[in-house]
Amino acid sequence: MANQPTHSELENRVAIVTGSGQNIGRGIALALARQGASVVVNGRSDVSKLEAVCEEIRALGAKALPVLADVSDPKAVQNMVDTAVAELGSVDIAVSNVGRRHHQPLLKITPDDWDSIIKSNLSSAFYLAHAALPHMQERKWGRIIHISGRDGFFVKENRAHNVTAKAGLHAFAKAIALEFGEHGVTANTVAPGLLDTSRDLDQYPDYANMVKKRVANMPARRIGEVDDIAEACSFLVSDRAGFITGQLLHVNGGEFMY
Repeated sequence: MANQPTHSELENRVAIVTGSGQNIGRGIALALARQGASVVVNGRSDVSKLEAVCEEIRALGAKALPVLADVSDPKAVQNMVDTAVAELGSVDIAVSNVGRRHHQPLLKITPDDWDSIIKSNLSSAFYLAHAALPHMQERKWGRIIHISGRDGFFVKENRAHNVTAKAGLHAFAKAIALEFGEHGVTANTVAPGLLDTSRDLDQYPDYANMVKKRVANMPARRIGEVDDIAEACSFLVSDRAGFITGQLLHVNGGEFMY
């Protein structure tokens, strides 16, 4: 879908998508660009990946700005938002997509391990919202999306820190929805199911068999694609979804029904 032309539903809107150099973040960045948004493409270390996604966005006729920033650092996030405002005019859409997923038994998790995962997976969403919301208030329009995951709602063993962060993302989205709804801001959570993405297989033992078993029991009978998540986000940031806020959308092929 990356080479499809843009349309203007998000014309004059500026989006920041964290962790958008690959996988889900890249898909969301391209989907928003196809709707006409200017997009800040963020990553922590590999600027070449960010530049490649920016080139894809520009080929669609939209503006793109690569910004290296460690989103677990509040000063780096504030600088990213300030750069977006200076270069592109505002921040109207903020998608928090960064997530680190480690398998560790609870008693093997050190305080440093805990703090590191909470900062990257949960606090990063607070830093981005805190920096972007004043601009959304000023323009009386804003969209915030947190990319969570099934771990936050269907608890998995040996991932206590990640489970806590993923659940906290939705609680935080609800808090934003309640406090900023009168300013035209919506905040929602998208929880992806099993997706075909690149990942650290050291954290996923026996991955191939796990995928086969889960797909066999999934009503959709297929593994999800990045575009499945990107299209859900495209809808939630549109004016068509202006009356949807504080909600959790599971995009999982029916594997888990809530």
